[in-house]
Amino acid sequence: MSGPLRIGVLGASRISPTSIVEPAMLTGARLVAVAARDRARAENFAKQYGVERVYDTYADVISDPEVEVIYNPLANGLHAEWNLLAIAAGKHVLSEKPFAADAPEAREVRDAGKRAGVAVVDGFHYLYHPVTRRLHELLSSGELGELQRVETMMMIPPPAPEDPRWSLALAGGALMDLGCYSLHAVRAMAPWAGGEPRLVDARGGERAGLPGVDEWVNANLVYPSGVTASARCHMAGEGREMTYRLIGSKGQATVANFVLPHIDDRLLVKTAAGERVEHLGTRSSYTYQLEAFTALVRHGVPMPTDSDDAVQTMELIDECYRAVGLEPRPRHRPAD
Repeated sequence: MSGPLRIGVLGASRISPTSIVEPAMLTGARLVAVAARDRARAENFAKQYGVERVYDTYADVISDPEVEVIYNPLANGLHAEWNLLAIAAGKHVLSEKPFAADAPEAREVRDAGKRAGVAVVDGFHYLYHPVTRRLHELLSSGELGELQRVETMMMIPPPAPEDPRWSLALAGGALMDLGCYSLHAVRAMAPWAGGEPRLVDARGGERAGLPGVDEWVNANLVYPSGVTASARCHMAGEGREMTYRLIGSKGQATVANFVLPHIDDRLLVKTAAGERVEHLGTRSSYTYQLEAFTALVRHGVPMPTDSDDAVQTMELIDECYRAVGLEPRPRHRPAD
């Protein structure tokens, strides 16, 4: 196929204007269809953001013959269910992370996508922004010396009590919403540390009144080379922090906000030669991601956040939950 990417959007989520609407406008993609649980909300979304048509159900969006890509920003517990339905309809899938509730479900999504011959991508958009790529370049160049430690932190103030991120049934919790980024960024350093990291231990705490739902998790990991890492997350912090730090034998570098670089694009470098701040641009990481996804769909250019990568991340998330003393997230049952 050729021409603009033709996208169907599931839901009218609060993240969609940033994660898909603006990137579509900037890359020339078409927003063909949208549906939400409340049709009036979908109609308002379509009117505000120029979506071509509105449907009553997510299934209607998936079945639209003009839609070739499904963007899925639903609650975590709904990701796999609708990803699988999109795959069965022969659609490519760009899913918000993580794209399933647990590792077995992630494998099911991956395997279905491979059988159908469609692209299924886990939306770790940060990886495509120049700020993250530059962080990795500093290590590859030798300026930081040999890698010694990786540190990631994701912290936000608490969402409202009714937010689905606090729902166990919808696969909520700090590790699913925030810690997945921390763990993925640690995993992304595998090429410089001898391979995939192994979990050493993890601690965490439940949200008061919500058994099984993690409010915070701190995980310690080690790579085959002996390099150590920490991946932390907190969903009821006093402020916001989204840092990604590499410590080498000759210096260190820190991304101030690796998940939302369009808000803060600073990269702070400290070596024996001095300290400096690099600015890598406030163009959204979601826009870079959609460009990469378009290149995958149109020209077969591989993306690192493919379905195999998604399964590895989900396996690590499940392992962290068990180390903390909690169960991996339950699968969503449509009849509930």
